[in-house]
Amino acid sequence: MSDERTGHATDPAEVVADVVARIRAAVAGGVGGGLVGGGDRGDGRAPGSGGDGLGPDADGAGPRGRVVVLVDGRSGTGKTTLGNALAVALGAQVVHLDDVYPGWDGLRAAADAVVTDVLGAPSGYRSWDWQADRPAAWRTVDPDAPLVIEGCGALSRASAPLATVRLWLEADDAVRWDRAIGRDGATFEREWARWADQEDAFIRTEQPAALADVVLRT
Repeated sequence: MSDERTGHATDPAEVVADVVARIRAAVAGGVGGGLVGGGDRGDGRAPGSGGDGLGPDADGAGPRGRVVVLVDGRSGTGKTTLGNALAVALGAQVVHLDDVYPGWDGLRAAADAVVTDVLGAPSGYRSWDWQADRPAAWRTVDPDAPLVIEGCGALSRASAPLATVRLWLEADDAVRWDRAIGRDGATFEREWARWADQEDAFIRTEQPAALADVVLRT
């Protein structure tokens, strides 16, 4: 992986250690989450900082005082791998948006559910039964425990103020294709273009890379 904001190559373990250090510094120092990443958009404000109305409460965590990490990116950028590693390192719950999307046309709906349900009250989400192609059980999320949310749609203008740290992952299209098809096989191959159209629409509307504290190329 490489961090496009700092320009240095890292391995996944170093990325996890860096993010954990940023979170601990934010919470211990009472710094707004948007300042944790140290990134600069060229206007003197860190991505997601309070200066543009996107930062969380000044205690360095979300409105409820808990650590919330958002990991977003297109398919095949390594969100699940990084999200799981961060959850282990932080002792956090992890919500995979693959469990939230209501079918192959559900990216926008899941992005909205991040704000209204996962980070709402009561905290939780309606899971999706992909085999039966219908809604499944409601899953509760502990509103007081650290939380990692990973998946395309996690980082939006509405969710950014609720997070401690926001990550956007990128990779070359060929690399993403190989990873995604290698993982999910023919099913995703058939739906690739359909899903990519939704990713494009989400990125145009929300500009998640601009909201991120750190942009990683994987």
